[in-house]
Amino acid sequence: MKLNYSFIIPVYNRPEEIKELLESFECVDFAKNHEIVIVEDGSQETSEMIVKNFSSSLNISYYFKENSGPGDSRNFGMEKANGNYFIILDSDCILPSHYLKTVDDYLKNNYVHCFGGADAAHDSFSKLQKAINYVMTSFLTTGGIRGSEKSVNKFEPRSFNMGISKEAYKNTNGFSKIHPGEDPDLSQRILKLGYETVFIPNAYVFHKRRISWNKFYTQVKNFGLVRPILNKWHPNASKITFWFPTFFVFFVVISIVGALLKNVFIVLPLLVYLSVIFIDSTIKNKSSVIGFLSIAALFIQFFGYGIAFLKSTILIKLLKRDPVKQFPNLFFK
Repeated sequence: MKLNYSFIIPVYNRPEEIKELLESFECVDFAKNHEIVIVEDGSQETSEMIVKNFSSSLNISYYFKENSGPGDSRNFGMEKANGNYFIILDSDCILPSHYLKTVDDYLKNNYVHCFGGADAAHDSFSKLQKAINYVMTSFLTTGGIRGSEKSVNKFEPRSFNMGISKEAYKNTNGFSKIHPGEDPDLSQRILKLGYETVFIPNAYVFHKRRISWNKFYTQVKNFGLVRPILNKWHPNASKITFWFPTFFVFFVVISIVGALLKNVFIVLPLLVYLSVIFIDSTIKNKSSVIGFLSIAALFIQFFGYGIAFLKSTILIKLLKRDPVKQFPNLFFK
């Protein structure tokens, strides 16, 4: 089967990000032979003029719709697209030149109906962005759940870098109204239909992520709130690793209280772990400043996610609350 790719990119009030992404598309191997679909999700600050500036160099289409969330916008884009294989990207991504060739080579030899790739930090990213990228992707912090060669099979692709066949999209009806969490939800529904989901090594994107501590905290807190809802919908996908951030919160509290009230050496395991994080991040990012920022990002990520996960678990699993009524901000109408 000849693969005709359509890149589906929702955007909300981020024209400068679209500009950077489209600039990277101009350098991607044979990307000009495939379609790019930009879906403006009710933005006040639109990307229309920027998109027009690339219309002569890229095969690109632009649609404006009322705000209904990223999942619904991706579905809208896939309905409008002409390709038979959709590649979903976030607007805050930049593509390396080899991206499409890497994906195409893999699918031609090992065709699957859904794939995902990793995210990385570009050299041009700020120190804060690199620190956040480190804690979101490092095996020492997340176990590599967002993409590693050890998780090739039954991988839950994330929508910043995700591929889905037209057939799988039609049979699943695409993304649901929940956000965040619409991507692992779709991955699980794809698996339930008997399709494969895989991780493609080296098909990474440069992902800017949040650019402030406050936005990062809000993001990871929402991840924590969503996961128990997904566990309720897809109990077979539930893992003990989802509890690790909550365990870390208890670990920190016990370590500090124990050191203050009983023995100062009780805090030693925590200090050893933080030292490992600092050293590993410093070496990988070639910056001790990023190493220190990574420790701060670690606490924000684990406390934001861990406390929210515990709260949501109590409300959704133990008290049997309706997720939509309990957390309406996590659902688009």
